Order: sequence, then C-alpha cells, then structure tokens
Amino acid sequence: MRSAKDIVVKPISSKDANRVIKQDHYSGKVVQNSQLHFGVFLDGSCEGCLSFGPSMRKDLIAPLVSGTGWNEFIELNRMALSAALPRNSESRSIAICIKLIRKHYPHIKWIISFADGTQCGDGTIYRASGFYLTGIKENKQLRINPETGQPMQSMAAFHACKAKEFKNWEKLIGYQLRYVYFIDKESKSNLTVPILPFSKIDEMGAGMYKGKARVKQAMTSNHEEQRQCDTDLPAPKEN
Repeated sequence: MRSAKDIVVKPISSKDANRVIKQDHYSGKVVQNSQLHFGVFLDGSCEGCLSFGPSMRKDLIAPLVSGTGWNEFIELNRMALSAALPRNSESRSIAICIKLIRKHYPHIKWIISFADGTQCGDGTIYRASGFYLTGIKENKQLRINPETGQPMQSMAAFHACKAKEFKNWEKLIGYQLRYVYFIDKESKSNLTVPILPFSKIDEMGAGMYKGKARVKQAMTSNHEEQRQCDTDLPAPKEN
C-alpha cells in the first residue's frame, strides 16, 4: 500500500499548476498572483498542487506580525490534491513546501492562509501542520446564483443580476478561519493578535465542512475532506 512517504513534492510551472487547480480544487479557480507552485507527484504523475503568492491586501496582513518587511511573508492560497494520493499526503506536502521555502527563499519569515468553512473546511490540515489559529470571522459575503447553483462573492453577485433580484439570492453563512505558520520561530513573539486555542472553533460553532456543522470529535482527525479545501476568500478587512 502506498503511503505519504512515497510522494514527491517539487516546483512546477504556473501553467501546470493552473491545470491541476482547475481540475482538482473545489472552486475550479486559480489565484492570478500566485508565484510559487509545488506539484505533488506519485509514481511520476502530478496529483496535486500547492500555490503560494503575496496576499491581495499586504497592507492589512503585514501588521499581524510587527516589523514584517514587504516581502517577508507569503500566502498559501491554493491547495488541491486528488483522491489518488495516499492518506496524510496533505500535511506531508505542506511540510515539504515549508522546507523548500526555508531553503530557497530565506527572506520569507511566515506563511498565512485562510480556511473557508462555508464552501470547504475549517482548516484541519493547517492545525495538523503546525499552523497557529489567529482569527475566526463570520463570513457573510457569499450568495447562491439561482441559475447555476454556485456561490458567488456578494459584490460579484450584485453586479451579475438586477439590483431588485439580488435580495432574493440565498445567503451562505459560515466562518473564515485565519492560520499563521512561523518559518522564523523568533517572529512568533512579534505577533500582534492573540493565538486562539483550537477549542475556540467549537465554542464559536465554527467547526464546519461545506457550510455544515462538524461533529466535535472530527475536529482533529478528519484529513480526507481537506484535499480540495484551503482558502478561497480575500484577506479580512479587520482582525
């Protein structure tokens, strides 16, 4: 039986990364400003991808860690792994990517990512990979397109329909969770927001998978659901 130790993680082109993400990520969408792409290979076949890039609002994210330079942090903005990969490939892939970033991009001190409980999961893999939970925010920015049944950001939905019809588009209510990983361990002392205990997720009712409440015992054990789930939301406008 294949195990996560059998996977190979290495840089790939943006073209190849976009193909994998469009195929295997739950949103089917790429993030245009992604700069670092790592393919996840099993037996020579690329079965997944992790893409990193600058946050859309670096001016809002950088102050989370005081003294952070403009190029000293990066966002994990897409992670998509196919069902062909062995169990625990997610956390192993993240660990290898972090090791490669530490080696080849030593100026990067920390990584940020967001989990979207409304459309996917609450960040099981981030918790298993040593990320700190630093924010839980109710997300009210998604609407269901009645013609396609697909979620859309509220602003895009408003412009996609007549204003009088917008109020009839169903709201999706869930939570966005913010996670931070410190490559430079000393930077942790400069974090300007509290580190939240994972139990806070249950306390706030934010344990979710695709908008549905998750049973508590699954909070730290269920990794499979996270294969296509990471962040599909912009950085929050407030902490």
